[in-house]
Amino acid sequence: MKRTRPRALIITRPARLAAVLAATVLVAAALATTGTGTAAAAANLLANPGFETGTLSGWTCSATGHVTTSPVHSGSGALAGAASASDDAQCAQAVSVQPSSAYTLTAWVQGSYVFLGDTGTGSSDTSTWTASAAGWQQLSTSFSTGPSTTSVTVYVHGWYGEGTYYADDLSLTGPGGSGGGGGGGTVPAAPAGLAVTGTTASSVSLSWTAPAGTVTGYTVYRGGAKAASVTGTSATVTGLAAGTTYSFTVTASDSAGESAASGAVQATTAPSGSGGGGGGSPGSYAVAPYADMTNNQEPMLNQAASQAGLKAFTAAFVIGSGCTPIWGDTLPVTNDPTVTSEITTAEADGAQPIVSFGGESGSELAASCTSLSQLTAAYQSVISTLHVTHIDFDIEGAEIAYTADNATRFQAINALEAANPGLVVSVTIPVLPSGPDANGQAFLAAARSAGTRIDVINAMTMDYYGTWDTGGPTMGADAVAAAQATLAYARTLWPGMTYANIGVTPMIGQNDDPAEVFTEADAQTLVSFATQNHLGRLAFWSVDRDQPCGGSASGLPACSEISQQPLDFTKIFLKYTG
Repeated sequence: MKRTRPRALIITRPARLAAVLAATVLVAAALATTGTGTAAAAANLLANPGFETGTLSGWTCSATGHVTTSPVHSGSGALAGAASASDDAQCAQAVSVQPSSAYTLTAWVQGSYVFLGDTGTGSSDTSTWTASAAGWQQLSTSFSTGPSTTSVTVYVHGWYGEGTYYADDLSLTGPGGSGGGGGGGTVPAAPAGLAVTGTTASSVSLSWTAPAGTVTGYTVYRGGAKAASVTGTSATVTGLAAGTTYSFTVTASDSAGESAASGAVQATTAPSGSGGGGGGSPGSYAVAPYADMTNNQEPMLNQAASQAGLKAFTAAFVIGSGCTPIWGDTLPVTNDPTVTSEITTAEADGAQPIVSFGGESGSELAASCTSLSQLTAAYQSVISTLHVTHIDFDIEGAEIAYTADNATRFQAINALEAANPGLVVSVTIPVLPSGPDANGQAFLAAARSAGTRIDVINAMTMDYYGTWDTGGPTMGADAVAAAQATLAYARTLWPGMTYANIGVTPMIGQNDDPAEVFTEADAQTLVSFATQNHLGRLAFWSVDRDQPCGGSASGLPACSEISQQPLDFTKIFLKYTG
């Protein structure tokens, strides 16, 4: 499908884009009027111009850049830059040049909104771009250096939220500077003795021996992609999938450039996980009750944090208005001072947020925003605005059965996990005491098929209705049975899952189902089970309701409709520490 120019490209960063486009027009006009000037030398001044080393050696790249073997324009390698909502995936190289000389910069690119340019020329910096290159397309621009310029930086990048672009066979021709290509000087030798010093379910620790001479830093690569930059001779790479084998190399850098890669080592992360990250102790996120951020009962959240010691909460719910993420009060997440202030206040009181997308009412973003790139950018804007490390997708009602929405959502989650190392992702789904129903099972199976890492499957243990109410439901025991059955099904998809990948969320007090009441005794039963089995998360709906009815607190959205003291359930649940 042919995509029109994205609105975000115009609105989000207008000054930068305007400058890029203006520079492109001026360069084109100048070339048409004056020609290219001095004939360029045939030699390519760039180091590793086609990424044939299998690494990003010679280039300084965003963490989202890596070397790919497909597609390539020629040879066996090319640059792949995964542009996210907050990162344009730039790769740059400083090159030694001569003053008052003419140069031509070219690159073969593929993707949407790919830019090629130069900076530090000492005269007029130039750039060029393509809006859409379905196949390989050559970009070209020319510049002249100023009378005292001896180094120029060239770059290639994508555009925010536009997804992965590819670049290959870059070339800079013109008179070489006294230092030669790639910045001049002598680059260090490759580090030696790379070794694995430790692993967890989500990290690998490495060490190596420094090469002779001066080294200013090291870059660790995971499968050809930049994974970490350090100044010492050890590093820990985090955000990895459990039970997975990875290959690592390391390079050394100084002012002259980056060395060749070391010999590769392989490491396998511990198997105690979901087939994705997480699976360890939930830490301060062990108890994270939901808080309805727009029901006028937010003071209960403040009291839970400041008086009961709540360390985490699940901020509900972000829904969609087209591709704009909004809270339930219809204001954009990126411009809702009231809700942002409520979250900030809770953080100041010691409670960290998990942001939940979806819920029972409203349209989850994947239902209202059908463009994958725009959907990913919308999710990312929430992560970036609220600076969260944990997100939740509460998919219930008819939405859980919409396979197309689910497929797009899981693709977006994959991109978010790649762009946000360490991001913890949970999915919250309705269950029965017998486990997920057919829709829930299909939803989880779709996640598995999409290769999506799910850190926590959060079971909504409430509102069972039907035969489960016969004889009077026992909500604590039913919640335990639901957790057991949910794990049993999850293991058919991810055999390595444990209770550390299971969360449980009851509705405290009176449920919507008139026959169901989750009592304080039921809470004690659930906490005891969680403690024995080390659940990944305990939550409840909701901290706003953790109070008796009376005054302004009236009805199920605002109170439990049972006899209790304020914050009774919060205090019981906080006995669970993981």
